[in-house]
Amino acid sequence: MTSTRGSSFRRTSVRRFSQGIAAAAVITLALSACSSGDTADTGSGEDASYGDATIQLSWIKNSEFMGEFMADSKGYFTDAGFDSVELVTGPASAEASVIAGNSDLGLGNAISTGTVVAQEGAPLKIIGTTYQKNPFTILSLASVGNIATLDDLSGKSIGVQDSNLSLWNAFLKINDIDAEAENITVVPVQYDPSELFAGNIDGWFSYLTNENLDAEIAGLDPVNLPLADNGLPFVAETFTASDDAIENDREKLKALLVAEIKGWTYAINNTDEAGKLTVEDAKYGADLGLDIVKETRQAEIQRDDLVVSADTEENGLFTISDELQQQSIDTLAAAGVDVTAEQLFDLSLLDEVYEENPELIDYANN
Repeated sequence: MTSTRGSSFRRTSVRRFSQGIAAAAVITLALSACSSGDTADTGSGEDASYGDATIQLSWIKNSEFMGEFMADSKGYFTDAGFDSVELVTGPASAEASVIAGNSDLGLGNAISTGTVVAQEGAPLKIIGTTYQKNPFTILSLASVGNIATLDDLSGKSIGVQDSNLSLWNAFLKINDIDAEAENITVVPVQYDPSELFAGNIDGWFSYLTNENLDAEIAGLDPVNLPLADNGLPFVAETFTASDDAIENDREKLKALLVAEIKGWTYAINNTDEAGKLTVEDAKYGADLGLDIVKETRQAEIQRDDLVVSADTEENGLFTISDELQQQSIDTLAAAGVDVTAEQLFDLSLLDEVYEENPELIDYANN
């Protein structure tokens, strides 16, 4: 059985992909305070110095950010020309933090960033992504709901949090599922999946890297219906930067991306070490009471299912293909958000990074 503490850690996490609408109001205020970055463009090269930088994380310091932890602990940020890089604990709005000038990069997702760009005209772009697919899933147990396909949803009860209703409705819409006709019952729930684990409900709107792992570690034989594989693909753990920084602080952003690529390269090739660093190092998650088994499994799932793809193997980590960009835009449209790929994405910095550092593409052999 999952612990109450473990569930409370992810309580706000499941809200992250619905933060866009709430963040829009914050963005409205932050836009008025938007100003140019204060770091001069010192050019690229070994002697470049960028001073300090800040990255706003989207959640607590767990294995979700193992690449950032490795970039910090292995000295990749220092090698890239930074005196220090502060990793600010979430949950928080990446968009509001970047617009306010509190962060150089913010970790968010296509839903939240796309919403504030569309609704508020926020001068932001996604410049890369860690997760090639989002980790949302309809979680069930083999002994209870056993929801492995869209057809298996018929007649089932699904626990959905209020903050995720819009995403759930988009999931139904894009798959042409009539919940009433299919006798699918939506049960309002909070964030502790104990009702699912007790067999009182058939399915649960959750994360592949959280509640699914709780069920797996407890020996409950979890079954997943990932949204990304069933009509709702969109990029997650995206790197969000301001339009101003993209224009005026390009070399600084590119240096951050180089260090991030090196950090994630090391992490996906050393998942045991990444889990241990997360759990034991005082700079990261040592004070959170994290479980080493769960954090290591999260690192493995990220490597196998979320971060690495055929596109990244060919083009490098963080890249977003034209197809994946359009899929993210289509998912936003299904959720009622009208934005174009040109308004939301700018992959030109990442293109320059790989053009200038082609060796970074071959992360599989590092």
